[in-house]
Amino acid sequence: MLIQEPSTSGRQSAGRQSAGRQSDIPARLDRLPWSPWHWRVAIALGIAWVLDGLEVTLVGSVGAVLERSDTLALTAAEVGWSGSLYILGAVVGALVFGRMADRLGRKRLFLATLFVYMGATLATAFSPDFAFFAFCRFLTGLGIGGEYAAINSAIDELIPARVRGRVNLAINGSFWLGAALGAGLSLVVLDPRVLGPVWGWRACFALGALLAVAIVLIRRHVPESPRWLATHGRHEEAERVIAGIEAEVAQWQARRDARRPSSLPSPSATGASGEGSGAPRSTTTTTTATATVTYANRAAPSLREVVGILLRRYRTRSMVTFALMVAQAFFYNAIFFTYALVLTRFEGVAEERVALYIFPFALGNAAGPLILGPLFDRVGRRKMIALTYVLSGVGLAATGYAFMHDLLDARSLALCWSAVFFLASAAASSAYLTASELFPLEMRALAISVFYAVGTGTGGFVAPVLFGMLIETGSREAVAAGYGVGALLVIVAGLLALRYGVDAERRSLEDIAPPLQ
Repeated sequence: MLIQEPSTSGRQSAGRQSAGRQSDIPARLDRLPWSPWHWRVAIALGIAWVLDGLEVTLVGSVGAVLERSDTLALTAAEVGWSGSLYILGAVVGALVFGRMADRLGRKRLFLATLFVYMGATLATAFSPDFAFFAFCRFLTGLGIGGEYAAINSAIDELIPARVRGRVNLAINGSFWLGAALGAGLSLVVLDPRVLGPVWGWRACFALGALLAVAIVLIRRHVPESPRWLATHGRHEEAERVIAGIEAEVAQWQARRDARRPSSLPSPSATGASGEGSGAPRSTTTTTTATATVTYANRAAPSLREVVGILLRRYRTRSMVTFALMVAQAFFYNAIFFTYALVLTRFEGVAEERVALYIFPFALGNAAGPLILGPLFDRVGRRKMIALTYVLSGVGLAATGYAFMHDLLDARSLALCWSAVFFLASAAASSAYLTASELFPLEMRALAISVFYAVGTGTGGFVAPVLFGMLIETGSREAVAAGYGVGALLVIVAGLLALRYGVDAERRSLEDIAPPLQ
């Protein structure tokens, strides 16, 4: 429902509201029961993290193979540099495509960035040397970085507030499904009885590109965010989109109720949420400030405006988000991009068996957001962010100490990482959730991009290169010192979140951060 409001002036400057209109679209989206439509959106968009996990794991799994003289003959430092260039590409892609997502829409961008990823990954399979390989990794990161901005925005704007935390964490945690897929893929194709190291690593990247083709077909059916449409003055189109979503959910409810025995009351009659079996559930009512929101027809703010808003109006939120993003980026990229090198250099694992040790690692990472995610909606954001960050930091420090004193073999190290990253995966996912839900809709994608770029550019770009150099020293003490730096970063970030974080659980996005007007 839309109500036209009279303009407060006959002429208004560019970038400011020209005609405010009230809309109940946020409330209508938040009160929808969880349905197959929500599952399709979550799967179609969340697959971006599967792709990212696939990419990162492929490089981690084949990193040692690429050092062979009959492949690309890379050094450990060059493997680290390829990881850092991938991160650099993701940073640039986030900034470029994030700005475009706020201006042109979420849907256009999450389709365009997928095509960029697909082409770059396919090109990687044909790399003749380090320079070409590194350039392709940069382009692949470009597409993935753009995915982060467009998709995190779309997810938060389409998912009901009462389950936004757990759904967002689960989707971000799907990175590790891709990690497991990448590990399994490399394990098979690197086997000498299949393709072997020389051709197997190329097949890994080619198959990753084929997966992206299937994703394009799924994403075509995800609608544009009606919130984004409304804030850009496209109110009638926004109304058609939300009406179509409601109609589809209503049809599903009618079919479900028709199959329900007549002796059982319907969820609507008992006041339940109407969520299907296996769907995210919540017994707590969504907190919303008002039933309607006034959207102004205004252009997306510039990068300069966004930075000004972040540093002035939302200074404390920005500080917390920045700390969370830097800490998790350093934590993850330091360990994961060089995991294969640690196994082969220090633990004596054969190159073709590295992927076996990634499976328990990926399992712990995938389980964390799924199991702990509901607590971010029930217990609250601040408490759970602090708990997962601090405990993962303590776990990293303890594992680093045991590694330094050679108390772990390859198997026990993998188990330790599984336990540590059970917590760290939920923590890292909550950083992306924080960046995407604490800032106004008009600048959401660009705000995500800024924090991703600054945080990941600082922690993610430095970490792989630094740890590649530390590993080349052959010193366990040097590598353990790097682990200590990562542990300190996440503990400090968790304490900042506990003290200065926002209680965003079960609240409408517009209640957390009103539209810019």
